[in-house]
Amino acid sequence: MTALLVIALFCTALLFGGMAFFAALIAPIVFRVLPGDMAGRFIRSVFPPYYLWVLATSAAACVALFPLSKIDAGIMAAIAGLTVFLRQMLMPRINALSDRVKAGDTTAQRGFDTGHRLSVAANLLQLVAAGVVLAGFVF
Repeated sequence: MTALLVIALFCTALLFGGMAFFAALIAPIVFRVLPGDMAGRFIRSVFPPYYLWVLATSAAACVALFPLSKIDAGIMAAIAGLTVFLRQMLMPRINALSDRVKAGDTTAQRGFDTGHRLSVAANLLQLVAAGVVLAGFVF
């Protein structure tokens, strides 16, 4: 096994594992254990480093995979690119809309709901895509 293959496998596994752990355990537990407002503040503070994790591991996997599989490298590049959009554009918009809703602006609720659904769908797409690349190491 080449060093690039080991690095690609390791980074892809870290990406998939981190995303699955956050989605399946951390977020549900936080919203079940903490009061709603506190849970929202906690999750809001976790997302910036979470997205850096996703960006770093997907970008590293992309670089390692590039000489081995252009398709898998492209999938990892797409995950990294979508992460930049989520972290730098969508997340600040969702946060601003959430703040407006909390301040009593009922017109912001629809935008928040739409942004939140888009964020969930994008994260699920990224998780599935990382899982496909990870499964490719086995098959």
